[in-house]
Amino acid sequence: MKPLVDIQLPWPPTHLSPNARLHWAIVYRAKARYRDHCWAIAREQSVPQLEVDTKYRLVLRFVPPDRRQYDRDNLVARMKAGLDGLADALFIDDKQFAELTASVSADSVGGFVEVRIYPHSQGEDSGPEAL
Repeated sequence: MKPLVDIQLPWPPTHLSPNARLHWAIVYRAKARYRDHCWAIAREQSVPQLEVDTKYRLVLRFVPPDRRQYDRDNLVARMKAGLDGLADALFIDDKQFAELTASVSADSVGGFVEVRIYPHSQGEDSGPEAL
């Protein structure tokens, strides 16, 4: 199935890691910058406006900037502000992302996140296509 949205977002900043333990003001500014940056990238790439009150399946593929090992759950947490910016650009509420699948690419380096959005198919056991 072809995704409704297929976009590449920048690697989430280290400041957004739940393990960073930084002052709240530093984290606040980092969240605001990353959210705005992801919103601008989505608007720049002319993402389509999605339907309100429809559920979607979100597939994230993290392509790290280096060969270090990254914790997938931590990366998803770091993406929260970016996904909020993407949802703003799509004119939807981020609660419409009913299902989220995330993977970390172990064989490539790049420093970005591939984001694909599909219609949410309730009741079906259909995993995400290979990225």
